[in-house]
Amino acid sequence: MVSTPGVDDYLESVLRSVPLLPAERVELDAAQGRTLQEPVHAATSLPAFDNSAMDGFAVRFADLAVASRSGIPSLRVVADLPAGTDEDPTLPSRTAARIMTGAPIPTDADTVIPFEDTADGLTDSLTTTSITRLPPASGAHVRRLGDDAQRGDEIVTAGTVLGSLQIAAIAAVGVDSVLVTRALRVAVISTGSELVEPGVPLRRGQIPESNSRMLAALAVEAGCTVVRRASIPDEPARLIELLAEVTAPSSSQCADVVLFSGGVSAGAFEVVKLALAAEMTFTHVAMRPGRPQGFGVSRVGTVLFGLPGNPVSAAVSFEAFVRPALMQMQGRLDVHRPSLLLPAASGWRSPAGRRHYVPVSIDRSDPAGWVAVPVGPGGSHRASTLGRSDGYAVTPEDAHEVRPGDRVRVMLTS
Repeated sequence: MVSTPGVDDYLESVLRSVPLLPAERVELDAAQGRTLQEPVHAATSLPAFDNSAMDGFAVRFADLAVASRSGIPSLRVVADLPAGTDEDPTLPSRTAARIMTGAPIPTDADTVIPFEDTADGLTDSLTTTSITRLPPASGAHVRRLGDDAQRGDEIVTAGTVLGSLQIAAIAAVGVDSVLVTRALRVAVISTGSELVEPGVPLRRGQIPESNSRMLAALAVEAGCTVVRRASIPDEPARLIELLAEVTAPSSSQCADVVLFSGGVSAGAFEVVKLALAAEMTFTHVAMRPGRPQGFGVSRVGTVLFGLPGNPVSAAVSFEAFVRPALMQMQGRLDVHRPSLLLPAASGWRSPAGRRHYVPVSIDRSDPAGWVAVPVGPGGSHRASTLGRSDGYAVTPEDAHEVRPGDRVRVMLTS
């Protein structure tokens, strides 16, 4: 008798089998959501030169001490420096340059006096200025060259997914292109003769098809491009034909990964098992929901996942196995969802010897004490519970019961 693998063992076998996608260099404008394959180093220091942190006057700090002995220091303004100027005016003793935020500090100056620390501020600032409050020390309100980053510093680490803030940091240090993982292409095929499009009047025995949309959306959230989404009846020939279409190297819909939902269990019409027995391995994993699983790599190198057809089972299986594989293929630093330890609002029983995933919402009404609230009575067919869930409470194989108040690990999905 073949032993039932645990979740960790099964995931490890999946991750050993999936390839890392090749890299490509892209301009920053095309890098949103992609994963770095090599670290980004600063091409220029940040700031690139000493500059003013305030709108005001660039001065010699030593002049202020001398001038203050005779009352309010008054300095003659000899230059006007907007941001972007390349001027470097000479500042004789007891003179100042009007300067705007970001403008280069003159070589002769070492301190900036903000407008608000002068008698007339911006109103009368091109002839003389009278200083009403002295700065605490030389260098006040000056941003020094390289204070933020030095040329050559590592700015973003390999394996990081590039969001808006990472792209801003990369641009700020003068880098215009990055080496990223090629976009991961995914096809989603939902199987079942009972499935019809949402909105179509239902005959007896039919249900609206939702899995393909759910899995496609989850793949997009994981940084992938969905090249094909389809729903087909339980016909092995049709499945083989469609798989050939999405794995043909010459096709614009060629996928790196194909996700099947349904057709992997123990029934008489399990179309994925019937059609792909030579290319996939089917097993039961010690988990609930999501026990039946299929996985393989096709002859042309396409990664194939067979997930159960019940919606909660398909969603949990994606989180447990598919998403980590997609992350690893893209070269991500962390392949797992973030999680929190939260008290359970109510209790439930867990099956002996299986890792249990319970859809939960998070009650955030008390900012200092979030609580995990089970959604619905449970059941792998209860698709409506997914719409009210923030994640899954994951209980280990040896936990037979969760009582109200027990702390549980919640895998966050939103």
